[in-house]
Amino acid sequence: MKQPSGFDALIEALKMSGMNVDFGADPDADGPRRAQTADGSGVGEQSRPFTASAGGKAPGDSGHTRRAGGGPGNPFDGMGVNIPFFDNMHTWGKRALIVFVILAIVVLAAAYWWFHPPINVHSVDTWTFVVVFIVLPCFIFLRMKSKTYERGTSKVEANPGKAKAFRVASFLPVAVVVVGVVGSLMSLALFPGNASKYANILQTDTLDFATDIQQVDYSEIPVIDRDSAILLGNREMGSIAEYVSQFEISPLYSQINYQSSPVRVSPLGYADLFKWFTNREQGIPAYSLVDMTTQDAEIVRLGDNPIHYSQSEPLVRNIDRHVQLKYPFYMFDEKSFEIDEDGRPWWICPVQTRTIGLFGGTTVNRVVMCDATTGECQDLAIDEVPQWVDRAYPANLLIQQYNWSGRYSNGWLNSWLGQSGVVQTTPGADGQLGYNYIAKDDDVWVYTGVTSATADNSIVGFVLVNQRTAESHFYSVSGATEESAMQSAEGQVQNLRYSATFPLLINVSNQPTYFMSLKDDAGLVKQFAMVDIQRYQNVAIGATVAECQKAYETLLATNGVAVDSETPIEGTTATGVIDHIAQAVVEGNSHFYVTLVGDDNIYDFAIPALIEVVGFKEGDEVSFTYVEGGTLCAVSEIISVKGRALADDTQASADGTPADDASADDQASGEGDASKDDAATVDV
Repeated sequence: MKQPSGFDALIEALKMSGMNVDFGADPDADGPRRAQTADGSGVGEQSRPFTASAGGKAPGDSGHTRRAGGGPGNPFDGMGVNIPFFDNMHTWGKRALIVFVILAIVVLAAAYWWFHPPINVHSVDTWTFVVVFIVLPCFIFLRMKSKTYERGTSKVEANPGKAKAFRVASFLPVAVVVVGVVGSLMSLALFPGNASKYANILQTDTLDFATDIQQVDYSEIPVIDRDSAILLGNREMGSIAEYVSQFEISPLYSQINYQSSPVRVSPLGYADLFKWFTNREQGIPAYSLVDMTTQDAEIVRLGDNPIHYSQSEPLVRNIDRHVQLKYPFYMFDEKSFEIDEDGRPWWICPVQTRTIGLFGGTTVNRVVMCDATTGECQDLAIDEVPQWVDRAYPANLLIQQYNWSGRYSNGWLNSWLGQSGVVQTTPGADGQLGYNYIAKDDDVWVYTGVTSATADNSIVGFVLVNQRTAESHFYSVSGATEESAMQSAEGQVQNLRYSATFPLLINVSNQPTYFMSLKDDAGLVKQFAMVDIQRYQNVAIGATVAECQKAYETLLATNGVAVDSETPIEGTTATGVIDHIAQAVVEGNSHFYVTLVGDDNIYDFAIPALIEVVGFKEGDEVSFTYVEGGTLCAVSEIISVKGRALADDTQASADGTPADDASADDQASGEGDASKDDAATVDV
């Protein structure tokens, strides 16, 4: 005799309990269906699924009228929903219920392992999981039992007491949902007292830009963005034949400081499920590293310490599942891939906490560091995180926290009606959050502009937030938004159809400046642009960073800004006799325009950077350097007047006007009065 399979035995047990397991039968098929016992004998006719009509009765329904929408055990009875599965649940015996409960527990455990939600009352994922896999099934089961005892069946006698008990019990799952809804309402900013809590999650200090932000070091400035880093990394990956068919680079590309340089790093991942199956024992052999300043990309091989825990792992060694099941009560935020100063790969997993109601006031209080090679974890408080870790706080969370403080600092009602003092961060060009990263004090800081509540095209300042410590600094500077600056830079090269990257904030001669790359349609960096934040129509373009710097600093000098740069501005030297000199005021700054005898160029001397020009007069012989710019050339430095070199230690007269020059006779004889020679020399 053939031994029945486990599945067949389960089906027979369900049949013997009286359960109709023929769920897929055609309800309009002719002929009665018979429930079979184990020996094949019939135990009586069962009608096909009943389609109720007015006054219709189902066989074995104890004379009760079945209403449209289901049988006596249907929890959706009276709602117009007819589900055969629920129609037949009232016929189940104890063994069938036991089997059902066991299967439900197995399914629940498998669902928890696969989805691995945190076991935390503050987690939205937890509530979703509980409602879908626990609350809803419990509600259906209790309502089904209540209906069964309320009306009775051929196997169950009507029992109003039990019907009421199960009906009351069915309100417990509903109460759980109500608790979640109430907790969600208590998380809203409009709930009394919550607005001030939201406003104080991120504490921001107001500082002076020129004092706090050091002048830019052009050898360390990132010149490419994330998209360009991905292109460079993929191009380098294509040169390694043994990897390209088995692995691909993850799109993470976290920006960090590595050995004092801004870089982006991203692990390799298995190309597909089959490649994972064939390579999982050896692990992931390398990661991609792109230098943001030199644009050099490399695939760093890990040798005997490959990556075993990653996001491309589908099962046990999946980094999300591994960390969550190891710390089941933690709510993890966005994870980042980093390397320490020795190049060892790590996963940085911020741990969320909720401070307002059930779901509001998200912040980070701990960090779990997971070794990507061994899977070993370190659970650290936020103030215990090592210095080399750069991304303990996700950028999106920091931007959200600053927006809370900008919106609710004067209360919830003010955030909607008066909006006094309400500010927000500037959006990106694609409508998403607009921010970038700045390397400062060996940490990575999130940068974004701050604009008014109406989100116009100007900023009231900008904010820097440390991703490791959440230290926040605000700098009050009025000017153009990042998007306006990008459009201004693109306008300078509109014939080339270049697109600008989201700008970086740098300090050039104590002036807040936007720096951005200009890319072609292929995503390759072709030129660079610097834009004055306060006067965003002033744009300097260069094929290299050095050329862009020179053009921009000359532009600053033209606008009366004293340039203070460690890298001197290179220019062309001009010497000649002043033919004509005139003064004009441009955008509030004084300019002297000079022409030389026999020279068609007009030379622009900006005040106060070149204050000594006020002593020039027609007929003087002068020597200076300038940057070529067509007919109008911006002067960068004055070398001499009347052929005598300018002395650095000589001061102008008290009223700001140079003293009288030495007489022509004295100059010709070389015996002019020493005091007069000194007076003719102007300190630059």
